[in-house]
Amino acid sequence: MDIVCLDLEGVLIPEIWIAFSEKTGIRELSLTTRDIPDYDELMTRRLGLLRDNDLKLADIQAVISELSPLAGATQFLDDLRTAYQVIILSDTFYEFARPFMVQLNNPTLFCHRLETTETGEVSDYVLRQPDPKRASVKALHGLNFRTFAAGDSYNDTTMLSEADAGFLFRAPDNVIAEFPRYRHTTDYQELRSFIDEAAALSR
Repeated sequence: MDIVCLDLEGVLIPEIWIAFSEKTGIRELSLTTRDIPDYDELMTRRLGLLRDNDLKLADIQAVISELSPLAGATQFLDDLRTAYQVIILSDTFYEFARPFMVQLNNPTLFCHRLETTETGEVSDYVLRQPDPKRASVKALHGLNFRTFAAGDSYNDTTMLSEADAGFLFRAPDNVIAEFPRYRHTTDYQELRSFIDEAAALSR
């Protein structure tokens, strides 16, 4: 059996931090793993901005409640799951992602979690493990699954390199330019064709 591993934000749902940045007017919150490859650096900045602006987890969740999956994402995922097992590998947090999982018909999600204070401030983040996307694909290979992966950011590239075939989806120009070995597309149907071709070639 083949497994497809997909990133979440930017691939199936909007970028949560960008939406929150637009809501709060804090431009620096719009930075994502498309801009800063070092995830710890990125999250340290984010937590500092939340603290400095007295923003709590509930403030972020209120913005999330107004968001929906990207156009076509739910149908793409439903169709993909008729032929492949699918795992969402994301550097988001369960405290953010749960509403989207319902809208996406509850795919399997591996991500991280947040720590909060009694009054709702985000005090820290807890990674599931170092380099979790690559580690997940490597573990699936250890279980003798063929894996195909797609993502849009710097933090997806180790997952793409570990997979039997990896693709960039709706990636920014800087990521595409730095990783030309990965086929890229902005269209769900074309991404599905990439996956199907790779699966056929690996049989």
